[in-house]
Amino acid sequence: MATSTVLGNCVGGVLFDRWSSYKTMLMGIIVEILSTGFLIFQNGWPTYAIMLIILGFGNGIELTGINAYATLITSRHSSYVFNMLYFTSNLGLVIGTLIVGLVLQSGISYIFLTATVMFIIFMLIAIVYYKNGVSLPRHTSSSNRKYLSKQIQIQIIFILFVFAISWIDYEQWQSNISTFMVSRGFTVQDYSYVWTFNAVLIVAFQPILTYFDDWLYEHMILRLNIGFTLFALSFCVLLFSQVSYMHILVSMFILTMGEILAIPGVAAYVNSKVPYELRGEYQGIVNASGSAGKAIGPLIGAQLIERVSYEFLFVFCSIIMLSSVFLFNMAVHISSSKKSGNK
Repeated sequence: MATSTVLGNCVGGVLFDRWSSYKTMLMGIIVEILSTGFLIFQNGWPTYAIMLIILGFGNGIELTGINAYATLITSRHSSYVFNMLYFTSNLGLVIGTLIVGLVLQSGISYIFLTATVMFIIFMLIAIVYYKNGVSLPRHTSSSNRKYLSKQIQIQIIFILFVFAISWIDYEQWQSNISTFMVSRGFTVQDYSYVWTFNAVLIVAFQPILTYFDDWLYEHMILRLNIGFTLFALSFCVLLFSQVSYMHILVSMFILTMGEILAIPGVAAYVNSKVPYELRGEYQGIVNASGSAGKAIGPLIGAQLIERVSYEFLFVFCSIIMLSSVFLFNMAVHISSSKKSGNK
């Protein structure tokens, strides 16, 4: 599903720029409606897996479309817009999790029915509000398309590499740390409360971060460095020989602070580096790099746990995160030096 989402991210970005922003959004939503709608009636094996893969493709197109539309807003800094997107998406996760807990008691088919209804509502919103949101046609001919300088390309490549690594780290929390907690005597309910804590932190702190958006936008590199460094430090808390529930909550607190700084900051950073004609395509690449990290993160973590230990995994996550941040800063420094030299 994650691999299919990567494909959807890339396709959605290209179609947004070169075909039609409005039709691309509708295409992604229609794929989501059809896949979840089919699962209402047929959700056994292998139908369930096949439909999830198709749903992942539609999600990839739709999420890239949302980010690409966000780049068109000129009344605010792009970082402010992406902060708000990240806030509302996490608020949706909180509400969605609550709905699932209530609806699941009636049967899994009602979960897919609820999702289908939500996607239909989203399509109606898109039909009404997205059609005139862009001066169409948005795409340009290949001869008139703008291209990025080599220095900018290098910076974007390295920040996308850091972004993928961050999701490899983050996915450990959504997969392998659950088994780590159970192995240490914690319950599944304890694990679920950790994610409730994460959601509460995001909802509480993201608006505060947005308030200081002007300063954060001017110091984007510092924002990214602090955010991704916090990602690395969060795993260090789990290296204590006797890990208590408080250690886990502190680790999640550090991770969440890094998350709200770094993850929406990457989309804003890339957007600030690319011309108008390429914004959809590069937002697709941003989403694709994150989806790639989500796809391989649980697999890498599971292999390291089985072959070595949880402690080795935590050290590994910290090292690869800090190393990728170092490489990104080196790339920014070198490319900026070359740009100054060319001037």
